[in-house]
Amino acid sequence: MSSMIFLKRTSGDSSQFKILTDKLDHELKLIYGSSQDEFDQYNIVYNLNTVVIAYINEIPVGCGCFKKFDSSTAELKRMFVDVNHRGQGIGSAVLLELEKWAKEIKYSSLVLETGTVQQDAINLYQKHGYQIIPNFDPYIGNELSVCFKKIL
Repeated sequence: MSSMIFLKRTSGDSSQFKILTDKLDHELKLIYGSSQDEFDQYNIVYNLNTVVIAYINEIPVGCGCFKKFDSSTAELKRMFVDVNHRGQGIGSAVLLELEKWAKEIKYSSLVLETGTVQQDAINLYQKHGYQIIPNFDPYIGNELSVCFKKIL
């Protein structure tokens, strides 16, 4: 039984985005423990108007966003799907919508960082054509980080 995924473009001010990213932060703490504290500062997104939220039956179940990385590249941030809704294509739907949006506003590539132990996330990005690249600042030298890039 698959439910219809509805995607909404919104901003970082969305209360649903806050709820979902709070769940993401909680999950990251469970995975990485106190080593996550170092990463928290890099996950703060201010004044962001490039957020996508996925809904099933009007319930927010996933999210992601991007921010400017350089003049031609955006950085994907805060990708998350609620644990009860994984395996339904929600992460792919959010990712594809973010890629489409980034292209619309003239970004030619996307980069991202995820954790080396987050195999589901790594699989998602590789399935969609993201290539592992050397870690970019501030993740240089961090063994818990793996960085990716995709030309749009």
